[in-house]
Amino acid sequence: MKRGPKPVPTVLKLARGSRRIAGRIEPQPEPSPPTCPIHLTEAAKHEWRTIAPKLMRLGLLTELDRAALAAYCQAWGDWIEARRAIKLSGTVVKAPDGGLMLNPYLKVATIAAKQMHEFLVEFGLTPSSRTRVVVVPRTDPDDPKLRFFRPRA
Repeated sequence: MKRGPKPVPTVLKLARGSRRIAGRIEPQPEPSPPTCPIHLTEAAKHEWRTIAPKLMRLGLLTELDRAALAAYCQAWGDWIEARRAIKLSGTVVKAPDGGLMLNPYLKVATIAAKQMHEFLVEFGLTPSSRTRVVVVPRTDPDDPKLRFFRPRA
């Protein structure tokens, strides 16, 4: 694992007014709607249909983000399934030895929630991570923030 703060995308540095920009500019793929993977559970597909259009409208989703969005949506589906199981059987269940124990689905729900949170932060979809995301429209050719992202002639 690398040390130090996560790298900040160039577009965010520019939006924040930074003049310190590394010598190379990271790729800026065009927003394009990825297709929903067929292997997702129904709950995960429902979340995909809910969130993908919103991410597209914000310009935060490209075909390159398909795997990350699919992983988020499946974590959502796993969390929903675990929460339903907990609702049916309770947080405390009978152990194999006859005693009581915490429902194993609590661990599944906790892991899925942690995974969801990590992906939500990556897409800028938590309240605190949203404060660090500035969406720059790609349609204004005179926007000085986009001068580094125009294709070279």
